[in-house]
Amino acid sequence: MAKSMSLLWGAGSPPCWRVMITLEEKKLQGYKHKLLSFEKGEHKSQGVLEINPRGQLPAFKHGDIILNESCAACLYLENQFKSQGMKLIPDSPAEQALMYQRMMEGLTLTDKLNSVIYYDWLVPEQERHDSAVKRNREALAAELELWEGYLQKVAAGSYLARAFSLADVIVFPNVAYALRFGLSVGRYPKLAKYYSLLKERPSIKASRPPHWQACPQGYDILKDL
Repeated sequence: MAKSMSLLWGAGSPPCWRVMITLEEKKLQGYKHKLLSFEKGEHKSQGVLEINPRGQLPAFKHGDIILNESCAACLYLENQFKSQGMKLIPDSPAEQALMYQRMMEGLTLTDKLNSVIYYDWLVPEQERHDSAVKRNREALAAELELWEGYLQKVAAGSYLARAFSLADVIVFPNVAYALRFGLSVGRYPKLAKYYSLLKERPSIKASRPPHWQACPQGYDILKDL
């Protein structure tokens, strides 16, 4: 079944990592994949645009079915392969509701991280303002405090919606990304603990961005947040 799947992806992209974690959790190894370079603009190539007119990654195909939004791809894979691999949507209505809530909130966290980490890349030089940088950093700090609260009881086997679920598939790459960019472990101990508990999970380890392994040293953009 995995042989009829293909994924165009970029290393270090949380949306791409989400899809790759899900494929690992659902035991769908063996899919076709191609690593593209954001730096070289390969995500804007004709081959990508034919699958995803937005020129964004991931670009995922299963036969003739195309899914370019990471959450949609993860939900699709879980629903199409419910009995295969790890069950990623809980049965309990309360836990299921919590999972969906945290999944969607995870997208807000992605946006707020990007607004700080990639500010200089996203905003033309003549339109940049110190006040906007300050506002974005304050919004991200407030967002991270929310997640610290959500993770007050985090422990082995008990994550964002108790057992490992799609909520963790969506959010973990964001947390790993924040720490890679210098987020303080001392200031955000619950996020750091969450990362520590999951970083060696087989699906996460197998799909970890390759350049992170080759170059473990990250950045310091978030160190003072």
